[in-house]
Amino acid sequence: MEPVRIVSGTAVPLDRSDVDTDQIIPSDWLKRVERTGFGKGLFSEWRDQRDFVLNKAEHAGATILIAGPNFGTGSSREHAVWALMDYGFKAVISPQFGDIFRNNCTKAGLVPAEVDADAGRALLRAVADDPTLEVTVDLERLVVVVPAAGIEAPFALDPFTQHRLLEGLDDIGLTLRHSQDISAHELHRPDWMPSVPSPSVHATGG
Repeated sequence: MEPVRIVSGTAVPLDRSDVDTDQIIPSDWLKRVERTGFGKGLFSEWRDQRDFVLNKAEHAGATILIAGPNFGTGSSREHAVWALMDYGFKAVISPQFGDIFRNNCTKAGLVPAEVDADAGRALLRAVADDPTLEVTVDLERLVVVVPAAGIEAPFALDPFTQHRLLEGLDDIGLTLRHSQDISAHELHRPDWMPSVPSPSVHATGG
């Protein structure tokens, strides 16, 4: 995944609490075999309503979603994160996240910025009043800043999660950091132990 240091842009105010992953991406969309294209299904049942916030022209091109408390509860589907990212969001701000959803975010490169309740309400009001406001989520300083509205709200990330986002390390990337050690181990691995055939063996049918 790509390193994330600063996410800056306009935001969408989703003033709803307890939004679960089935509302983020309805189960009908889970039949897809690709990881892309889920943006069309993001909040698809709500987007049938003309006045839903994502349908408003003033929020087109926003890269940050500001949600109410308890965002991303429910099932553990990764598709919820994929849908948000495929739509164009790079960060989600909320006073509280579902634990599994938050973990899925950090593994895919979507920033979950958990602010306190007062800051969450202030951010929702500010962006609803002025959709052109620029919101900045700073991963290095761990702070959400909206200079024009006088808002500066800290958020917490453990050092390991902050490091993997700053460096763009998903689970595969974390493993590949040890590639030399893995190769050295394989050189001394007994021949009688189980092994995985190389792709070339499968290709030739050997």
